[in-house]
Amino acid sequence: MCGIAGFWGRGGEEVGRKMIATLRHRGPDYQGTWGEGEVVLVHARLSILDLDPRSHQPFHSADGRYVIVFNGEIYNFAELRVELEKQGYTFRTTSDTEVLLYAYSCWGEACLQKLRGMFAFAIYDRIKQRFLLARDPMGKKPLYYTFRPGLFAFASEIKALWEHPDLPRELSLSALHAYLVLDYVPTPLSISEGIFKLEGGHFLVVERNQLIKVEAYWHPPFPRAEAPALSQATERLDNLLREAVRLRMVADVPVGVFLSGGIDSSTVAWYASQISESPILTFSIGFTEKSYDESDYALQVAKLLKTDHYMEILTPERALQLVDEVFARMDEPFADASILPTYFLCQVARKKVIVALGGDGGDELQAGYPTFIAERYAPWFRWWPRWMVQLTLTSATKILPPSDDNIALDFKVRQFLRGFTGSTTEMHTRWLASFLPEELPHLLQPEVARHSQGILPTILTPYLQRAPADADLFALSSFLYYKTYLQDDILVKVDRASMYHALEVRAPLLDKHVVEFLASLPLPYRRRGGQTKYLLKRLMTGRLPEAILHRPKKGFGIPLPRWLREDLKVPIEAELLRPDPWFRREVLQNLWHSHQNRKANHRKLLWNLYIFKRFARQWNFG
Repeated sequence: MCGIAGFWGRGGEEVGRKMIATLRHRGPDYQGTWGEGEVVLVHARLSILDLDPRSHQPFHSADGRYVIVFNGEIYNFAELRVELEKQGYTFRTTSDTEVLLYAYSCWGEACLQKLRGMFAFAIYDRIKQRFLLARDPMGKKPLYYTFRPGLFAFASEIKALWEHPDLPRELSLSALHAYLVLDYVPTPLSISEGIFKLEGGHFLVVERNQLIKVEAYWHPPFPRAEAPALSQATERLDNLLREAVRLRMVADVPVGVFLSGGIDSSTVAWYASQISESPILTFSIGFTEKSYDESDYALQVAKLLKTDHYMEILTPERALQLVDEVFARMDEPFADASILPTYFLCQVARKKVIVALGGDGGDELQAGYPTFIAERYAPWFRWWPRWMVQLTLTSATKILPPSDDNIALDFKVRQFLRGFTGSTTEMHTRWLASFLPEELPHLLQPEVARHSQGILPTILTPYLQRAPADADLFALSSFLYYKTYLQDDILVKVDRASMYHALEVRAPLLDKHVVEFLASLPLPYRRRGGQTKYLLKRLMTGRLPEAILHRPKKGFGIPLPRWLREDLKVPIEAELLRPDPWFRREVLQNLWHSHQNRKANHRKLLWNLYIFKRFARQWNFG
């Protein structure tokens, strides 16, 4: 993987060098700069394919017309190269970067339809004075951009953009409202006013420093009425997964597999072991708290597949050190605490490999989350009037004692009931939420809370408008998961955690062809009764142990409830109760003391607030 940045405006290569210096963790092998007039392109390289220095970036076409900075991998570059050679192109390197550049030279924007990979890139046409920026279909690789008077700029991370003297840091209140609800800042927003994320599957064109267009070139399909027979669907999925894993094992450096012991990562490991001629390297971590630990399952799969397995325990002491280590590097507030064990897993893997395969995307594509089971029972409660839902929620809070266990009963019941406090299309988002939009006016100062209650329609409606008129709730929910939780939480978590260690993580389950197939299937192929991931479990029966196929989902959690009362109590209390211009201090105090006294488990709310306040202090937002 790599880091990219660039701009069109004043500043010159000196500013470009400052920008790329902030992204060195993404590409420690080489940092390159190119400038011409007011255009500057910079690149930080992590060498994965074609380690030859001739593949350093910014990379120029042989005729000098095009210049590219590229973050990612094009997995089908070998096939595209053959196709381009038939068109008369000759190549100086064996890199996918050169293939991508000539694909654009040959086919223009239509080249995006041919790409199979994860990427964010910018190509500059020196003759037309034209930029093309694009992001991979699912949004695995990040790409931020901004327009100001006399300036267009882009980068892999916001901190690089902040190095430009014409880009001030100003808090986006819409982004703050969204973050407080979702635990992350959703596309197209960023936490910095005037800076935006390019959506996955989209490209933008800039000519002579003017935005020409932002368009979609791909989006996940909705389920089709006609579906293949179950046996045909199983065979098709088998072929697609085998090919997706095979493509992602191509590298000029060592490759390993993340193995949590869940069905998704175990499936990836199974295919990798079938393809590899030698034992594959697998990596997992464990926890001392048993309700959070999955290492026994991972070890069971590793023994079955005869992998070269590496496992380390994330002790409470080490995990607490990671809080400062990880969040000091984040340039947007991000309250998914599972980034801590993900970061540690990447650290463990990086000792042995530079590329790792993971199981990301399986839950979104195959209805694997508990929320899809909850959706099955939602019709029984959806007719309840709002007051009855609220009364039941209040009663449940009093009756069910708060537990520190991972995904405990009291937590599941409260989150389930909260799903019925809004519209049907908001139900899944509310199940995952920290604060609900209607709670924000109570939490925030009046001048900060304006328009906060409309934040979910603002985020979700543009996506819902793309749905066909006959799309059912399951189809809508799945599509929203791809475009919100997967793109802006799961993939951000993996990108940042891996890039902080200069480790490339590839996701075979998010291969474009796999996504197109699974997303087209109706509900019974993905959830059947109370069983999630139905088709995948059918496929892997006899290949993986039953204990792996049918065990309850745990997630990648950490014991936050206890930490907030014990190990992290002092620093988090100091941060939470520090004066600030956004929150009502008495509300923060009540949440904090209620959690400390075990009257409620407010771990999601308190962690969300702590991460934002820490972020704002670190980056001088107020």
